[in-house]
Amino acid sequence: MQSPRLTVNIQKQLGVFRLNIELTASSEILVLFGPSGAGKTQTLNAIAGLSKPDSGEIALDGEPFFRKKTPTDLIDVPARVRRVGYVFQQYALFPHLSALQNVAYPLWRKADARSRALALLERMRLSDHANRYPHEMSGGQQQRVAIARALAAEPRVLLLDEPFSALDAAIRERLHEDLRSVQAESGLVVLYVTHNLDDALSVGHRLAVVLDGRVEQVGSVADVYLRPATSAAMEVLGISNPLAALVEQNNPDELIMNWEGLSLRAAPFSIKTGAAVLAYLLPDQIKLRRADTQALPCGNNRIRGRVTGTRFGRNFRFVRIALANGCIIEAHLPLSSPQTSLEASAEVEVEIPPQAIVVVRSA
Repeated sequence: MQSPRLTVNIQKQLGVFRLNIELTASSEILVLFGPSGAGKTQTLNAIAGLSKPDSGEIALDGEPFFRKKTPTDLIDVPARVRRVGYVFQQYALFPHLSALQNVAYPLWRKADARSRALALLERMRLSDHANRYPHEMSGGQQQRVAIARALAAEPRVLLLDEPFSALDAAIRERLHEDLRSVQAESGLVVLYVTHNLDDALSVGHRLAVVLDGRVEQVGSVADVYLRPATSAAMEVLGISNPLAALVEQNNPDELIMNWEGLSLRAAPFSIKTGAAVLAYLLPDQIKLRRADTQALPCGNNRIRGRVTGTRFGRNFRFVRIALANGCIIEAHLPLSSPQTSLEASAEVEVEIPPQAIVVVRSA
């Protein structure tokens, strides 16, 4: 069976904000990730038929939901016949209906509405909650009911707008597993909106970074996170230790860069000598030790620095270091490391292994 294909290429002016979104999605979970106000929800609303773009096209397998190229050339399929399921952040369940009645609501004309609704509740592991009302269920249970209701009408596309943002981490992880399982079984096109990076990385097959009304970068989750295409994408993804440098030498076995007066050796990368590059340092691969009175030997990206602050996380101690060139970096030290006792203002020797330098692209 051929994989479905959703194509979106739309423009819409909203006051001073302009939405200009171009993307494609197939049988997968495509995460639209970006800050609030970036245009993610507006994109979902246009796909669902809840808002009308000024121009462009939205189509599934070549069949247009919306198309407007000229004022007289307009196709706008009503939302009720697009077969697009929508799961909202606030669940939007009917408070006076039970879980079973909520799921069966889109099926009210079907003779087998009850049995189909029960099957969906069982699929979402909620068959024993069929007669409970929303106020009698937890947030995670309500959200699973909302997903079951969205699936009841057998949608071709499923949209989720910040669906798990109000839930704690453990419940979110279980719901991510449920959603990935549902998508794999059904082959649905799923678009999932979030501004939570942990959600984006754990649930998505592909990631689209949305900034200022447009798609800044799209690709596999690993590619986008490890190789952000622009400094703006790097910033919104929260990449630690970004740096801009100039290529001094590009040898077969290493790339030598000048970073604010410091020479850094990195793994080979296809780029011209003299070019400006965008890169970042992997904080968990940076090594620290207290500085002694002797000068550091050359090579191996060893640099003098001074600790400017520390804080503890669940798995690491985060140590900020001011380097000799005036730049500040962050290292993530395992809690078992003896260097976690480093105090603020301590003089340290910093070693940045070549493999800890990720060159993204030409700056």
